Amino acid sequence: MQNPFKNTFLFWLMLGGLIQLYAQQGLKTGAERPELYLPMLKGKKVGLVAHQASLVNQNGKTVHLVDQLLEQGVALHSIFAPEHGFRGTADNGEKIKDQKDPKTGLPILSLYGKQRKPGPERLNELEAIVFDLQDVGARFYTYLSTLHYIMEACAENQIPLVVLDRPNPNAHYVDGPVLDLKHQSFVGMHPVPIVYGMTIGEYAKMINGEGWLKQGLKTNLMVVPIENYTHTTAYNLPVRPSPNLPNAQAIALYPSLCLLEPTVASVGRGTSFQFQIFGHPDYTELPFSFTPQPNLGAKYPKFKGQLCYGKDLRNVEKPKQISLQWLMEAYQASTNKDAFFLKGFARIAGVSELQNQIEMGWNTEQIRESWQPKLAQFKAIRKKYLIYP
Repeated sequence: MQNPFKNTFLFWLMLGGLIQLYAQQGLKTGAERPELYLPMLKGKKVGLVAHQASLVNQNGKTVHLVDQLLEQGVALHSIFAPEHGFRGTADNGEKIKDQKDPKTGLPILSLYGKQRKPGPERLNELEAIVFDLQDVGARFYTYLSTLHYIMEACAENQIPLVVLDRPNPNAHYVDGPVLDLKHQSFVGMHPVPIVYGMTIGEYAKMINGEGWLKQGLKTNLMVVPIENYTHTTAYNLPVRPSPNLPNAQAIALYPSLCLLEPTVASVGRGTSFQFQIFGHPDYTELPFSFTPQPNLGAKYPKFKGQLCYGKDLRNVEKPKQISLQWLMEAYQASTNKDAFFLKGFARIAGVSELQNQIEMGWNTEQIRESWQPKLAQFKAIRKKYLIYP
C-alpha cells in the first residue's frame, strides 16, 4: 500500500525529524505494538482518529499508521481528522472540511468543522475505533476535547475504543490553575490544570473513571501502553504535532506562552519561531524584533507586516513549571494596560482570577500559591489513573 503522504511537502518535513524518535532506545509507542491491539480489530470495520504525526517504525522504516493497518488486513472504513486536519497544515481554528484521501480512497471525516463529535450516521457501520493523536500535555490543546467527544460517541453507540498511547513531552510536571467549569469550552473541558502530567492514554482513563462524559457514560476503553517509558523520559517529537509547534523548544514553552494568545501580544505566529518569542509593535523598550508574515499554519497572523519588538526565548531553559514571567513582562510593557487582556483570556487561563491578580499587582509567588489547594486535589485524582512511573 502506498503512503498516503508520498510526494507531499509535509511528508518530507516529517521524514526529516524521524531519527530523533528512534534514537530513543527501546521506546515503543502504542501504535508500534500491534500484537496487543490487532486481535481486537481483526474482522471488524474500523474507524481511525489520526493525523500527520500518527507514525510508526515498521521494520526500520517509518510509515503512517493508516498504511500499517491496511497492510495488516484491518478493514479501515473511515478516518477522523482533528483540528489542523489529517495532514496537519490548517491554521489554528480553521474549519476543516470532509474529503477523500487520494491514495487510499478512504473518507476523511472532519472533527473540526460542522461536527466535533461524530453523529450516529458516521458511526453506524463501525465496530471499533482506534485513536492515535500526538498530544503535547497542555489543557487547551484541542486533541483532548476530540478525545472526549470520541469517547462519548463510542459510549453512546456501544463501540469499543482503542487508544494507542504516545509520550507526552510535557509529562514531567503538573502546574497551573485548575479549570473552573464555568469557563468550560473546546479549549478546556475538564477540571485539570494547564499542565496535567499525563499521557493521552492515562487521560482517557481519567475521563472514564471520573465520569466526565455526559450523563456519566462509560466508554469500552482499551489503552495500548508505551513500552519502556516513564513520565521523566526525555522525548522529542519527530514531527510537529500542529503547524505552530515546530520544535522541542516551542512545545516546552507552549503551556506558558499560550497565556499570551488572548492578549494584545504576538507569540510569533507568522514567523519561524512560533511560541519561542513574544512581542508587540509598541514594546519598543524590549530588545528583539520580528515582522509576522503569512506562513504554514498562520494565513492571517497578528500584526501581519508590522515590525514588533519583544523577547527571544529560543535559548531559555525549558520550564519545569508554568512561567508567568513572560505574561507579566508583556503586561508591564503594554502602553494601554486596560486593553491588554482580550475576550477569552479566562477561557485559556481556565479561571477569572489570573487576570484580576495581575491587574491588582500580585507577584508570581502569590499567584502560584493561590493555585496550590486545587492542584493538590487534582494530583490525588491523577494518581489513580497513571500507567507509568
